[in-house]
Amino acid sequence: MTVSLAPRLATKRSAEELEALAEQGNLELGSLTDHEASPAEVVAWVARNFGADAAAVACSMADAALPHLVAEQLPGVDVLFLDTGYHFAETRITRDEVGRVLDVRIVDVLPQLTVPEQDAEFGAKLHDRNPTLCCEMRKVAPLKDALAGYELWFTGVRREEAPTRTNTPLVTWDARNGLVKVNPVAAWTFDDLLDYAGAHQVPVNLLVTNGYPSIGCEPCTKPVAAGEDPRSGRWAGLSKIECGLHL
Repeated sequence: MTVSLAPRLATKRSAEELEALAEQGNLELGSLTDHEASPAEVVAWVARNFGADAAAVACSMADAALPHLVAEQLPGVDVLFLDTGYHFAETRITRDEVGRVLDVRIVDVLPQLTVPEQDAEFGAKLHDRNPTLCCEMRKVAPLKDALAGYELWFTGVRREEAPTRTNTPLVTWDARNGLVKVNPVAAWTFDDLLDYAGAHQVPVNLLVTNGYPSIGCEPCTKPVAAGEDPRSGRWAGLSKIECGLHL
């Protein structure tokens, strides 16, 4: 099911309560230790402390491993899709398939401006001239607005993806967005992700097996050669390595 609705949480706990809960969770789950909890155990911790209405899953639609993992214990959870207006056709197909086969609610998160409106105000192909501003308007700001009504969001960030992600904890307080941030698959490798998707027969974007281990907007994503950094195809040729969602 795909909707464009506000989150369903009626009452949100205070920032102080949520920050303390994040700290407690990170300790309980042994984040970044030799006894770190498994992804399923991380989701179980969330299920004990938050309801499905309080949580959202951010998904780029490269695959549905994370939505499947979460929905196993939080059925009906909201899955946020940042509809930037620049996605590959394969990504949109994956989004539709995720909504069809998993027990989740797809929520399309839209930027304030359509692509034509942005082009009229900032000039065509802003992503080529100022990709940071483009990402801010089409990803970062819309996600911040969408997360305002939740207490917690799940991400698929993995430590092996980039130097900026090496020390990603399982649970953290996201001060910028004002809620708990959970990274249950932080310790997974790319192969772990594909193994999970295969074992559970969940949708995987066709581009993943065609040289795109990390998928963003079509104008800013290139295929990656075997052995290269999996995120080297994102903003290729630029110093930019993050869109800003996880900084």
